[in-house]
Amino acid sequence: MQHHDPHTTIPGNLAPHIPADLYHQLDGRPVVIIQTPAPAPTRSVGKWVVPLAIGLAGAAGVLGLVAAAVAVFDYAARTAAFIGSTTGPIGLGLSLKLFQSKNK
Repeated sequence: MQHHDPHTTIPGNLAPHIPADLYHQLDGRPVVIIQTPAPAPTRSVGKWVVPLAIGLAGAAGVLGLVAAAVAVFDYAARTAAFIGSTTGPIGLGLSLKLFQSKNK
């Protein structure tokens, strides 16, 4: 048989345990048991500030990674455009001359 602490609240519509010696002292008199609900737990500031701070730090980190990736891609595109514009037709002619098929 399981032992329950009489000071804990029992879920549902059951009354708390009445010890046997107290029950025998009643001699059949009616008993009214008043069970007050447990107070609602209060959440301290630390319980929600820490997860919020961790979430915001993670979001800022992801935002920083996205911004860095966009900056690298932008730099690569601008570099390629600059190199392409400076070589012009001379670079295009050299590329065609160097990479032409050698199987003639």
